[in-house]
Amino acid sequence: MRDAGIIPGMSVIDIGCGRGDVSMLTARLVGEQGHVLGIDRDGGVIVAARERARESALTNVAFEQDDFSVKCAEDESVDAVVGRRVLMYQPDAIAAIRMLSRVVRPGGLIVFQEHDATVGPVNLIPMPLHAQVRHWIWETVRREGADLHIGFRLAPAMTQAGFRVEQVRAEAVVQTPTQSDPLAQRVRSMLPRLVRHGVATEAEIDIDHLEERLRSEREHANTTYIGELIFGAWGRKSQQTAKKP
Repeated sequence: MRDAGIIPGMSVIDIGCGRGDVSMLTARLVGEQGHVLGIDRDGGVIVAARERARESALTNVAFEQDDFSVKCAEDESVDAVVGRRVLMYQPDAIAAIRMLSRVVRPGGLIVFQEHDATVGPVNLIPMPLHAQVRHWIWETVRREGADLHIGFRLAPAMTQAGFRVEQVRAEAVVQTPTQSDPLAQRVRSMLPRLVRHGVATEAEIDIDHLEERLRSEREHANTTYIGELIFGAWGRKSQQTAKKP
């Protein structure tokens, strides 16, 4: 977000904010003279986000229950809209970005990070448990109706929605015997969803021992494993805005 141009004094909307991780990170970037509004349609996570912000003594961030309609006091009122792992759940990412563009000022930014299942798993030595866990995660996301290839589609969607894409990045989630991704933690947080969608049973997952089993497999294989790519992209709205009738 620093490279995209999120700087002190900005007003920013974090769409699909969840428990507020990105919102609070952004609040620290924009400083006391800036302001962040986190928006999520889940009222439960909004309550949690507000409590976390209070505990962190952040006074320049607020949270509201809403969706991509983003009810603001006026159009073109914010400097930037940011989001993480949210476009993948929209039935039409281009339409969602177009809707968000209404609240971004001319010359303002849109910044998104989206995971993608197109590439992976990539490894030289078989790691069946890591591959199985990756399948559990992505199959659950697929059954929830998400776009598994949103990362590759991110920049074209921004362009078609009217933004000038300034940069796109793809980063690999790399694991080695000594460097790990919190896969077991992710599965634990998703466990009710995995079971509800029939992807796996609690007995198959064995969540209390999953982290140790994954660590053991990495150490035994003594190799590098890539499970997925994360795409980050940002675009800028035209300085000119259409005249209202």
